[in-house]
Amino acid sequence: MKRLVGIDVAKATLDVFNGSGGATFSVANDEVGIRELLGQLKPTDFVILEATGGLETPVASALAAAAIAVAIVDPRQLRDFTRATGRLAKTDRLDAEALARFGEAVRPEARPLANEQAQALEALVTRRRQLVEMLTAEKNRRASAPKSFAP
Repeated sequence: MKRLVGIDVAKATLDVFNGSGGATFSVANDEVGIRELLGQLKPTDFVILEATGGLETPVASALAAAAIAVAIVDPRQLRDFTRATGRLAKTDRLDAEALARFGEAVRPEARPLANEQAQALEALVTRRRQLVEMLTAEKNRRASAPKSFAP
């Protein structure tokens, strides 16, 4: 059986919970911290991360490159799980533990991550969509602005 490891990803830190031993530790969410994290994990580990708007991508990519199975789960699904188990406290270490417990109960599927080119393309498509939405919003504002303000 694989050891389940929950990692709560924040902008500055990675809080790690080792599901089998219950040990917790934190590392910086940077290249040095991720290397330190990889030194603590084994290829047989199964890591569960919460989708955090892209903050999880560097650590997930590093884990996948090290041949460590990774599942990125929906934050809402995790929140519902923690509510169902009666855990209402919210800290980064508790979130890491909740991720490991979620992995034990639900057994999410590890999915391969997109390569660098696919990630870059996705980032460009997302940025284009954001710009189109902003342009549309500005056109709508301009159309409803008083004539004295319109160019």
